[in-house]
Amino acid sequence: MYIKRHVEELIKETAESFPCIVIYGPRQVGKSTSVAYIFEDKYPMVTLDDADDRTLALTNPKLFLERYSWPVIIDEIQKAPNLLDEIKKVIDAQRLKWMRSNEPRQLMYILTGSNRFELQEGISDSLAGRCGVIEMLSLSNREKQGLPARAFNPDIKALLECERKGEYKYKQRSEVFQDIFIGGMPDIYTGLVKRDLYFKSYVDTYIEKDVKKLISASHEAQFRNFISILALRTSQELKYDTIARDVGIDVRTCKNWLSILETSGIIYMLQPYMANISNRIIKTPKMYFLDTGLCSYLCKWPNAEMLENCAMSGAFFETYIVSEIIKSMYSSGIDPKSYIFYYRDIDQKEIDLLYVDAEGICPIEIKRGIAPKKPTKNFNVLQKYNMNIKTGIVLDSTDRIRPLNDVSYCVPVTML
Repeated sequence: MYIKRHVEELIKETAESFPCIVIYGPRQVGKSTSVAYIFEDKYPMVTLDDADDRTLALTNPKLFLERYSWPVIIDEIQKAPNLLDEIKKVIDAQRLKWMRSNEPRQLMYILTGSNRFELQEGISDSLAGRCGVIEMLSLSNREKQGLPARAFNPDIKALLECERKGEYKYKQRSEVFQDIFIGGMPDIYTGLVKRDLYFKSYVDTYIEKDVKKLISASHEAQFRNFISILALRTSQELKYDTIARDVGIDVRTCKNWLSILETSGIIYMLQPYMANISNRIIKTPKMYFLDTGLCSYLCKWPNAEMLENCAMSGAFFETYIVSEIIKSMYSSGIDPKSYIFYYRDIDQKEIDLLYVDAEGICPIEIKRGIAPKKPTKNFNVLQKYNMNIKTGIVLDSTDRIRPLNDVSYCVPVTML
């Protein structure tokens, strides 16, 4: 069963503008499936998982591209990064032909990769200006429910219009935690494989194929422990020294391993808002897992009911919301790092999220329950910034949008 992905329209739009597109994302989120679905039989696919094709690409990239002439989809491109220089030569030669003949430009190469850490330098050096880059993550709540794509925007008028059109489906909190427990990996959601078996294999494959070459072989067991310890800290500020001490590594290694996970699309670093740098503002990022199913598996929670009632339930609820926001923005080609921040100062005044754009700042609180007490008590700390403070929202388990007070509304989490 194919589930329509919101990123499809972005892929099509990007394909009209560049001779090459690169689709990044964690393993098994559906990159190859979506590309094959969109381009059907127009573009043959070759995967570098095939040992013979990979050997040819590594030893003779020119012959490889002659063998698989464009247009073509090359899957797992990170396994032969030396192909990028040769692809650049082919694109430049073809561009010159198009210019001379005044022919329209075509999409030549579609590249998919699950390890941006290995590829980002090559893409920047070889294909800068020649390719469009797209981020793809696991299934979002709206994709699971077949709802139309909607990049996250906390504007209350837009949210009320979404409610008026019925473009969301209410779920009780227990149902939300079931979604959190399952996560967004397509094979689990569609029932093709059992959750725990899938994630065990997923972690093994990720470490064996993506991580092992980036870390010392002797550190494999420590890295496994590292990602489990991180999962227990999802939605928290990163305390590098504490994490490093618990794992038994130095702080430099800790930061390097975090970078690997972030670049692989496993975690997301939410930056603090610092429009006016102040020594009173906490400057440490918060860390979130981008698939809550993987995170709950690493934390060893056995079912959704226990997850909902455990001490980490609030952290998982927040992780779910942040990951849904990130997914919606990536699918629309929007960089969340330009819009989404958090706020905390040394006086412990905290706001879970800030949505910042040219029109001002929208404060956002995340609450697991319904009708929480004084959720907007810290919104007034934003008055120090010389910006328009917009109507805030509180994302919680309510069933519809409700005015909370003069400065905020409660909004169903399932509206994301």
